[in-house]
Amino acid sequence: MKTVLFTTALVALAFPAMAEIKIGASLSSTGPAAFLGDPELKTLEMLVEELNAKGGINGEEISLIAYDDNGDPNKARTFATRLVEDDEVVAIIGGTTTGTTMSILAVTEEAEIPFISLAGAIDIIDPVKPYTFKTPHTDRMACQKIFEDMQKAGISKIGMIAGTDGFGASMQAQCNAAAPTYGIEILAEETYDPKDADMTAQLTKIKSTEGVQAILNPGFGQGPSIVTRNYKQLAIELPFYQSHGVASDGFIELAGADAAEGVRLPGTALLVADLLAADDPQKPVVDGYKAMFEAKTGTPVGTFGGYAHDAFLIMTDAIARAGSAEPAAIRDAIEATSGLAGTTGIYSFTPEDHLGLDLSAFRMLEIRDGKWTLVQ
Repeated sequence: MKTVLFTTALVALAFPAMAEIKIGASLSSTGPAAFLGDPELKTLEMLVEELNAKGGINGEEISLIAYDDNGDPNKARTFATRLVEDDEVVAIIGGTTTGTTMSILAVTEEAEIPFISLAGAIDIIDPVKPYTFKTPHTDRMACQKIFEDMQKAGISKIGMIAGTDGFGASMQAQCNAAAPTYGIEILAEETYDPKDADMTAQLTKIKSTEGVQAILNPGFGQGPSIVTRNYKQLAIELPFYQSHGVASDGFIELAGADAAEGVRLPGTALLVADLLAADDPQKPVVDGYKAMFEAKTGTPVGTFGGYAHDAFLIMTDAIARAGSAEPAAIRDAIEATSGLAGTTGIYSFTPEDHLGLDLSAFRMLEIRDGKWTLVQ
């Protein structure tokens, strides 16, 4: 196995030579999105080590060449170019955030290198781009899943407070577009900068808006945790929904279990692994990844590492089926993937669908006593 991790300096570990398949990665393993990128990097390194120990793919070892872009789209573009032109990788996994993803895909599409993104915005795969795929559910799907739950609860009028980062702004727009289909009227709408330390003013405006029955917060990172704490401080008693952008134990820790109590959001099977039915088709892969990651790192498994797990699974499965490490052959094989169970859902790609998931891949979750529970 050879793993190369770049920050500002090059570190290389070389092992006995054998045929290699070079896969690149640009991840935000440090910086403001490190809570996403760090488990993604650890997951890829772990899976590469495991696969190579089993003989690689068709006798060829995987060489992972990874760069840390710090969540900076400009760095991500530079690293993507280096991966393609200097490192000569056959495929790339990464794009921890929507911003870095858009920079990477600009390079990979021109170079015709298959790229699997780990970010949420629907713009990544809609419209379909020939060489770009993604593993997380889209922000549009998150809106739809949340609105379905609101419908069941008889909620039709809401307030929304969204982050102005790429993910927050994209999901805000998608929720505005999807709301009428579900009979949802957005009566109040506020935003916040991801670096803001207090959102009580915006929440107070929403709270005082007549007719609001629930509040939705599209966003990721520390912002939603602050919004959740402010929500509790203001003693708002309305149902409170977050996005899949905070679907991790880290969100509960940052917000505080007391403040997060009752928060609902769409998430993955990985967060409720112990609650899955024995015959759930995702259970074997979810249990396997959870056990491996937690044993290897000593930290709880999370949604975001799961996105990297699924990207690696999709990529290596495609290379094995293609019988080739040529970028075009890998791309075609990814597009032909059908019924592949991952931690995020069961993937079936087509030429018209480069996400491969439907709404059933989402589980509606609620935080109770500091833990994730399934909404029945």
